[in-house]
Amino acid sequence: MPEAHKLDCEAAEADCRFIIQSENKAEAIELAQKHMKEVHGKDYTDDELQTEHLQTV
Repeated sequence: MPEAHKLDCEAAEADCRFIIQSENKAEAIELAQKHMKEVHGKDYTDDELQTEHLQTV
């Protein structure tokens, strides 16, 4: 079974229920960066997202 990469924004921002899940790691990171910037005004590097917020499910 392929791995999926998931960002549950509620873990990073308590008031946000946004979830990203993709089998493509690069896509998951890109979507997460876009969401965090547009909705929360925060910039994250690829490494920050991978180590702090992105889960492999």
